[in-house]
Amino acid sequence: MPPMQPIDRVVDLTDSSRNTIFNMTSDEARALVAAGDPTAIRGIDGDFALVATSGLHVRMARSIGRPLRYFIAKRKEGPALIASDRIDAIYGHLKEHGLADQFHPSYTRMVPAHHVTDVALVGCPDPNPTYTRYFTPRRNELPADPDAIGRAYIGALSDEVAKWLRLRATDGPIGVCFSGGVDSGSVFLVVYHAMLRLGMNPSRLKAFTLAVDGGGEDLDQSRRFLEAVGLGLFLEPIEVPSSAIDWRETVRVIEDYKPLDVQSGAMALALCRGIRARYPDWRYLVDGDGGDENLKDYPIEENPELTIRSVLNNRMLYQEGWGVDAIKHSLTYSGGLSRGYARTYAPAAASGCDGFSPYTLPNVMEVAEAIPFIELTDWSHERLYALKGEIVARGVKAVTGIDMPIFPKRRFQHGAPRPETFSALFPSQPSVYRRAYHAAYDS
Repeated sequence: MPPMQPIDRVVDLTDSSRNTIFNMTSDEARALVAAGDPTAIRGIDGDFALVATSGLHVRMARSIGRPLRYFIAKRKEGPALIASDRIDAIYGHLKEHGLADQFHPSYTRMVPAHHVTDVALVGCPDPNPTYTRYFTPRRNELPADPDAIGRAYIGALSDEVAKWLRLRATDGPIGVCFSGGVDSGSVFLVVYHAMLRLGMNPSRLKAFTLAVDGGGEDLDQSRRFLEAVGLGLFLEPIEVPSSAIDWRETVRVIEDYKPLDVQSGAMALALCRGIRARYPDWRYLVDGDGGDENLKDYPIEENPELTIRSVLNNRMLYQEGWGVDAIKHSLTYSGGLSRGYARTYAPAAASGCDGFSPYTLPNVMEVAEAIPFIELTDWSHERLYALKGEIVARGVKAVTGIDMPIFPKRRFQHGAPRPETFSALFPSQPSVYRRAYHAAYDS
């Protein structure tokens, strides 16, 4: 057996300015990751993707809101670990250093959210990473009282939004990616209320609604929502032609091929570019991504792998997938929103925007996991699907004093265009998206 070689180089291509850490610097947070203590890492408050070294170990940790990947390359001087938020950045580094022949996109590894990923710095053969969970929310701790749950859940959301406003988005305009649904609607109202509470001028705020070829149901819903709460002046439609929706380019931008994520990402990319074209200097965008996952509001019937028991019995199933110890866990892509968040992150980043999804923060998810879903639903699909609107509306009323209207659930990609436009924009076969993804590297 050949002797193991220590890795003598770590290339960190992540941009620390994209971290949104409220209670320490990125360097201080990186030192905690290097030490590897999960309790200390849980104390990092905010969004982050961090790479650190300790002796013969590279340790990496991330929140859902900041994707992180890595690749181990072989060099005559010894192996090197390259980390980035993007696959193509890793590939570009390898090409620059004459190592592109070693690359395949499936050889990159995604750091799963809420875990410390530890790679031993030894040479060929590369050891498997080990994972230590740093975020373990306790389940079923709240009373089965929708009023109490709503106050706690939206209260946590409001706390995170206030920190972001005080410490990150301190000046300049703020846009909410808005459809009038439960998630974007609650985020808009909480941001508006927090700005007033902090003495900030709410004229900085806009509700951006994507309208493809004149708009689908979201545009009408957005108007009705804001008019119902007396805030119609904040609505600003971003109108784009259907020719601006390019699913192939979206595959390249989000670096994934799952149809629902590509479709959502295509709409997000069109929205971000429309905002950028209208406002060249716009920076801050807020959205409601993560709200569905937190309150388990997906149609179970559409996924043959799921039952209501698997959804309600598994911690953070929609946020993390089946888990790092499960046979279904993919190293190339982790699972759940930990994987799928690229649909939100990458379009904003590619458009030069600073995105923020407060529902994805651990302090908010911790409250969501404490909800006694089984007691509240008694295993009923219908009760589960109705629960989210009830909890969020009660929470928004308790925190902001505003009666929030609730509309039926609809996916972003279905509400921005008309149904016939959507059908013409996207292939129906999943294999088409996968082939387009691999074609980017076939040459």
